[in-house]
Amino acid sequence: MGEVLATIKLMPESPDVDLNKVKAEIENSIPESTELHKIEEEPVAFGLVALIVTVIVGDAEGGTEEVEANLAKLEDIGNIEVTDIRRLM
Repeated sequence: MGEVLATIKLMPESPDVDLNKVKAEIENSIPESTELHKIEEEPVAFGLVALIVTVIVGDAEGGTEEVEANLAKLEDIGNIEVTDIRRLM
């Protein structure tokens, strides 16, 4: 089985969200079968900053579903979107 690199964009509910706290929660919510590659900040508008989470998961069907479900449970996150999936060679 191969692996895929998935990029997931998390949009905080407001500009007042403590991003360091959210980053720690992200690290704790990643399933054991998934490798957290990196977390980046992306300015959006009016002080709002999205978090771009890159993970490596197996290429089986539904590979990102568990990660998405865990991230959806985080406080202070208003929206989650998988923006890119690429197969690793």
